Parts: sequence; C-alpha cells; structure tokens
Amino acid sequence: MTIRQLLGAAAASAAVLAALPAAQAELLIGQTTSVTGPVAASVGETLVGVRLYLDSVNAKGGVHGEQIKLITLDDKFEPALAGENARRLIEQDNVLALFMSRATPHTEAILPHLAKNNIALVAPSTGAMVFHQPPNPLVFNVRSSYQAETEKAVEHLHTLNVRRIAVVHVDDSFGEDCLAGAEKGFAKTGLKPVAVIRADRAKPDFAAIVPQLVKADAQAVIWIGSSVAVSGGVKALRQQGSSMQVITVSNNASAGFTKQLGDAVRGVIVTQVFPSERAMSYAINREATALAKAAGATLSPSVMEGFASAKVLVEGLRRAGPKPTREKIVAALSGMGHYDLGGLELGYGPGDRTGLSFVELSIIDGSGQFLR
Repeated sequence: MTIRQLLGAAAASAAVLAALPAAQAELLIGQTTSVTGPVAASVGETLVGVRLYLDSVNAKGGVHGEQIKLITLDDKFEPALAGENARRLIEQDNVLALFMSRATPHTEAILPHLAKNNIALVAPSTGAMVFHQPPNPLVFNVRSSYQAETEKAVEHLHTLNVRRIAVVHVDDSFGEDCLAGAEKGFAKTGLKPVAVIRADRAKPDFAAIVPQLVKADAQAVIWIGSSVAVSGGVKALRQQGSSMQVITVSNNASAGFTKQLGDAVRGVIVTQVFPSERAMSYAINREATALAKAAGATLSPSVMEGFASAKVLVEGLRRAGPKPTREKIVAALSGMGHYDLGGLELGYGPGDRTGLSFVELSIIDGSGQFLR
C-alpha cells in the first residue's frame, strides 16, 4: 500500500470513529461498606440518599461533563475485608477517591492504603474521634463525632434528673470511642456510671448483660452497638420486664433499626447528627424531599446522611476541575473552607477535617417515627 493509500485509509477510519457516539467519560469513586451483615439495613438507607443525589447530578451532565460512577464492594462488616476492598479499589479499579466507608475498625483498616496512595476518603460513615483528632489530611469527615453524641446523651439524662446510668458498649474501637465520650459527659455532670459492660461485637450475650443492668438498678442505659445488637438488647430488657430508658447513637438512626425493634420500639432514644428530614426550613431537606418524591423513595436520618455526604463528594469533584486526579481532589477538599450544604455549613482547612458539629436527640414513637 502506498503512502497516499495509507493516509486515505487513516482518514477514512477517523471519519468512521467521528461518526460513532462519543464514549462517556467517568469519574470512578470507590466504596467499601457493609452491604450485607448486621448493619446492612442502615447502609442500604445511606445508599438511597447517595443515589438520589448522584443520579440527579449525572442526569444534568455530571461534573465537568463526566459521569460519576460509584463502585461499591461489600465488606460484610469484616474489617480485614474492608481493608482488602480498599486496596483493590485503589490499585485495580483506579478510583479517584474513596467514599463513605462504614464503621470504625473497618475504616481504620483503610487508612494505610490512603497514606500509601495519597488518596482521599470522603465522608466515612463513622464518628470515631480517631478520624478527627489528630486530623488525618486524607480523611474528610462530614458527620459529627460519636463522642459528641454520647457526651450529649449523658447531659440529656442529667437534665431529666436521671442519675443511675449504665453503659453497654461493643468490644471494639467504636465502642471504646463512644465510652470515652460518655465519660466526658459523666465528668461534666459529676455522675459516675452504675455499670460499664463490654459486649461481643458478633454475638452479644444478652442473658448475661440484662441481669447486670437490672442488678445495677440502672434508670437508663447508653447502648452502643450495631442495630441488630442494640435492638436485641432492648427486646431482652423488655422481656425481663424492665422499662429502663435506652439511648443509642446515630449509627442506628435508620428505619431498619426501628423495624428490628418491633414491639419494643416505643421510647428508644437515638442521637442524631443531621436535622430532622421533616424540617423544611433547611434547604438540603427541601432538595432531598423533591428528589425522593420523584424517585418514589422515603427519607430517613440515614438517607439524609448519604445525601449530604454525596453533596460534599460532588463539590470536591467540581472544585478539583476537569480531568481531576487523586492529588487534585485532595487539594480541592483541603481548600474547601466554606461549603453550604443547604442550611448546614461545613469546611476544611489546615489541621481541620471535622466536618459538621450538629448533634440532637430524637425519640422513637410507637409507629417507628423519629420525633425531635
């Protein structure tokens, strides 16, 4: 074939390629979370919120003309698998950032992979203080800390003149972190816990725990664990005829948790790290409500956590500019001094990866609704 023929063939090939639909560029984001296992119900709700927002952004053309693709791997609530999933997402799938891991020890297993690859983790679904202090430059928190939640729980009980308070906590870093917050509350109010009980993460022994709580004559118990563990504990208490007040934290702020409680649902208190989804004075709630209505979805506290987290992720991608790299995303998020989520302001800066500092309490009514 002559040079002229080669050039002609090349021109013809180029014309054919130009006539084909352009391949849609994608921004790959990785997630390892508990799609199955004891926290699957609340994880599923956070993913509803994530999808509501990401789908709306993609429908409008994505970010700088590129669609956002979330690759979600199931870690089955196993910390070691969470770490392996993170490695795979970073090294094999070549994601630009990690997003919304679930639980404390599981997210701790991810940290070495962040440092090795200089990649951001946006909105871990855990309020553990280890991700707040000292600040990790690659971890960008959205929700408030567990310690702030349990400290407020003790203070709330104190204002109600409840003095005999027990703590049941899962025997892992999540449980220890929540206990540390409760201890701050006890110190501030001058109280001491009547009992502190460790519970196995996989198989809490309710037959041993409940008698200890009853013997301690606790008026209230701050119960820290998965939704399955805490709902099981509440049922065990009620079956023994105990009416002691139960408070748990926002990892259980889901419709799935209320369903697991069944007939024992009424009166359980859950600390919250986002305003009530029914508070229409917040622009973020109005936005989520409109998208949920169009999609036939139902909002819950966990859905709103996913929605807010997705907004922060997208804003980071926007600020990183066209064709973002891992380094550009880290830099963009690090420089996000002020960002209005819709009535809730968040910001990061040198030595600050705190995110929001919002905590309030809700009580569950007989129909399973969170009342503020």
